[in-house]
Amino acid sequence: MPIELPFPLPRLSTEEFKELDHRVMAHAFASHRDLGRLCDETIYQADLAERLTAAGLGPVRREFPITASFRGFTHTYFADLVVADRALYELKTETTLASAHDAQLLNYLLLANAARGKLVNFRPPSVESRFVNAPLDTAERHRFTVHCDRPDPFFTLITELIMDFGTGLETARYIRTLTHLLGGEPEVVRQLPMTRGPVHLGNQRFHLAASDTAFFLTSLPSIDTTHRTHLQRLLQSSPLTRLLWANLALHDLSFTTIARTPSP
Repeated sequence: MPIELPFPLPRLSTEEFKELDHRVMAHAFASHRDLGRLCDETIYQADLAERLTAAGLGPVRREFPITASFRGFTHTYFADLVVADRALYELKTETTLASAHDAQLLNYLLLANAARGKLVNFRPPSVESRFVNAPLDTAERHRFTVHCDRPDPFFTLITELIMDFGTGLETARYIRTLTHLLGGEPEVVRQLPMTRGPVHLGNQRFHLAASDTAFFLTSLPSIDTTHRTHLQRLLQSSPLTRLLWANLALHDLSFTTIARTPSP
């Protein structure tokens, strides 16, 4: 299986999650009150897990593993807490919650085929928390069409990857897998010189699908011609001859090959 869990998590309704969460958050507030707001994340994780278990909300699983595999690539993510074998929680010790934290938890939920989870941040003067919902289930995330302007083995590789992992994940998750399959960072991630006419502007980081070809992944709701224009300009300032652009929308994979145009 491309996604492996110790056991499947149920897709809780909003009411089911909130009923359990009301009890969980009472103990999160108590932990914050007793320990203060300056402990490391692992301390709050251990304390909250112990409190929930003592209150009869167990089993409480710490560092719940979610393993994604594709061909020779395997990576395991660890969600902070799974409470009562039902609800997934991600704990933070940050100044404030940011969109990156929502994205992290959303990726865990999608991979685990769980419908909702919660972020809990212990660093602010008062506990900060918010729900994160993943309305698309695994079946829906594997329902997509493919649009390709011209065949390329790289686009075939991405399609096969999405067939295993599903759509909706952060593009960084797919890029990590592709980088491994194409030979690893030393082979794929390169700093290439950028120029404007005769003027050398410095070096820019690219991910290479071949020695003269970079790849770009986006997750725009639909193909944006403006984005293509800027990719073309990026290509023209680089020493590359092609850019392979994959836009991974929830139900539509669009593959576009952008070729370098001759200088006037």
